[in-house]
Amino acid sequence: MSQARAPGGSRGPTLWQRARVSTPTRRWLVLVGIVALAFNLRPAAVSVGPVLDDVRAGLDMSAAEAGLLTSLPVVAFAVFGALASRLARAVGPHRVVLGSLVAVTVGLTARSQVEHVGAFLLLSLVALAGMATGNVVLPALVKRHFPDSVGRVTAAYTTSLAVGLTAASVLTVPVSDDWRTGLALWAVTAAVAALPWLGLLGLDRGARDAEREEGTPITLAQVARTRLGWAMALLFGLQSLQAYAIFGWFAAIYREAGFSGTTAGLLLGVITATSIPTSLVVPRLAAARPDARPLMVGFVVCYVVGYLGLAFAPAPGAVAWAVMIGLGTASFPFVLTLIGLRARTAAGTAALSGFTQPVGYLVAAPGPFLVGLLHDSTGSWTVPLLVLTGLTLPLLAAGLVAGRPAAIEDHVR
Repeated sequence: MSQARAPGGSRGPTLWQRARVSTPTRRWLVLVGIVALAFNLRPAAVSVGPVLDDVRAGLDMSAAEAGLLTSLPVVAFAVFGALASRLARAVGPHRVVLGSLVAVTVGLTARSQVEHVGAFLLLSLVALAGMATGNVVLPALVKRHFPDSVGRVTAAYTTSLAVGLTAASVLTVPVSDDWRTGLALWAVTAAVAALPWLGLLGLDRGARDAEREEGTPITLAQVARTRLGWAMALLFGLQSLQAYAIFGWFAAIYREAGFSGTTAGLLLGVITATSIPTSLVVPRLAAARPDARPLMVGFVVCYVVGYLGLAFAPAPGAVAWAVMIGLGTASFPFVLTLIGLRARTAAGTAALSGFTQPVGYLVAAPGPFLVGLLHDSTGSWTVPLLVLTGLTLPLLAAGLVAGRPAAIEDHVR
């Protein structure tokens, strides 16, 4: 992967190289570590869903406690995600990643063994805190180690993330005899993912030296006072709202449209499976051109066509509508790529990521609840689908601001 350009356009040593850590072996180890980390950033949250009924029965969990369990990912993303960039500055990003994977491993292992609801919820929060922390630090690591390859490396890790999400959704039940084994499985993959980061702990001294060369760190408060910061947060939040609504309700929408349970699951699988190839392509397209706004327009058009088709002609074009909606969800790897592209430095990327993701998840949190409320009050899925269609307009507005060439450093200094 190529070197970054020095100021003025000539090729010169990157901050990574000046920190004397740029050996080919270490760069590949970092890449392997990033891809392995990304694979483990969703199973802690999504592996519970397929076995939730069994978990409730095994732990005698009430409906209110089950509702709390399903809301914990948003809490973790908001609280621990906001602390991640500050923690990375204090102890080093590579140590934070290792710590996050240890938290995921310990949390998932221990919660699969407990007998009490309170302990299960607490240990779930530990695992989700690790997941949230790794989520925020990841874009900054890409920017630091691969500043000229943000698109390619983001494509690799968002694809790994999509594969991890899909695997946790579809394999938790088939590979286990009971819910405890199914949940513990994902602790094994997190432990394996931690191994490369054990060999990278020594890079934190180089990272701190590089940050000192970059100047005064950008704070979350500074990002919060910028138009770009809020555009990124709203873009992330509104695309997450769409995704949460899709994952939470579209199987029920397909069932009410007359499809069998099996077919409904397959159609939802078409939506989620579409995210794997788009995760490979979209980051490269976003990084290939300074102005990313045409891509954002394309995502919104896909959402609108898919939603309206599903609302008014669900059966004739079911697969086509599912593919279009899946293409719309490619706005997720798009916004993750923009986090790295809308900052010049790793420190700026860390601050932008630390603001964009926690605030974005808070924006997204009410989405599935409101979609369900609209269905209950109208007795139909048409109105919720029309509301989701309408919400693509603010999504487009935020994307048009964030997609314009800019750097967060220019907005805070």
